[in-house]
Amino acid sequence: MAGNKFENTIAAFDAINAEDPHMEIVKGKEMPKELLYGHRMTGMLLDFMPDASETLRLAARCQHIKRWEIPREDYPMDRKGYLMWRTKLKKFHGELAGQLMKEHGYGEAAIQEVDDLLNKRRLKTDPTVQVLEDVVCLVFLKYYFDDFIAKHRDEEEKLVDIVQKTWKKMSEKGHKAALAMEHSEEALGIVQKALA
Repeated sequence: MAGNKFENTIAAFDAINAEDPHMEIVKGKEMPKELLYGHRMTGMLLDFMPDASETLRLAARCQHIKRWEIPREDYPMDRKGYLMWRTKLKKFHGELAGQLMKEHGYGEAAIQEVDDLLNKRRLKTDPTVQVLEDVVCLVFLKYYFDDFIAKHRDEEEKLVDIVQKTWKKMSEKGHKAALAMEHSEEALGIVQKALA
């Protein structure tokens, strides 16, 4: 029954993310952006930590659930606005995930655990939160960094800074996984500069 509850909750997360109006093209096929992101998070988590707990697997899948509801443009386009937006998103993701988990039979303890993970509470002291943070960073580096480079090609300092900030958020194990990945030449050059 537990497996059922888990699978049904994952399916509920995916059903919501399938409503994302923003699309990405993968292997010539259109896919809703946040649905794709959820699947990439799951894949990366299972590579990085094959024995991840049920709550960690749930948190990875709903990391960006219904993110399009709260657009970045609704907040000031500065550091403060960015942080306000991120705080609002984490709260929103946690509440929505909790609601769906409850509907599918999860109790308060598991719901709280996923909420803590999504809100990155106790990041420096809870190894599970650190694993999720590592996976978020690895997914960014593997799937989204090259697009980010293309957008900010003439701002090398900014790109190096982003990699340094990403690196600071990661554990030693996360660093090793990031360095073991295949990167484009351009991305690798920026990573090497960031770590020099």
